[in-house]
Amino acid sequence: QVHLVESGGGLVRAGGSLTLACTISGSLFRTVAMGWYRQTPGMERDLVAQITGGGSTNYADSVKGRFTIAKGDTGNTLYLQMNSLKTEDTAVYYCSIRGYESPTLWGDYWGQGTQVTVSS
Repeated sequence: QVHLVESGGGLVRAGGSLTLACTISGSLFRTVAMGWYRQTPGMERDLVAQITGGGSTNYADSVKGRFTIAKGDTGNTLYLQMNSLKTEDTAVYYCSIRGYESPTLWGDYWGQGTQVTVSS
């Protein structure tokens, strides 16, 4: 089974930047999409950014122009570059992959999350 581990979270000042990384162990027969989600206590886990196997991307309106999702060009990695951070971006960020383990079996895989805290 595919295993995901996020890293790169921390505490930054408003206006600063962070880059999150997702390390992917194992492999999939076919990757449908990869994405970053975030969640604050008492709130739903919401999509932040998504990239398909073909490279198409989409972003939450709240992060457009500030965040960039990208696949690593070496190894099995997924990145989220976050610029011009706001206090509202404070959350636990999760990496997720939807893919096929075989031609007929697919599933969603999640990391354990990494905390991002933005101070004013």
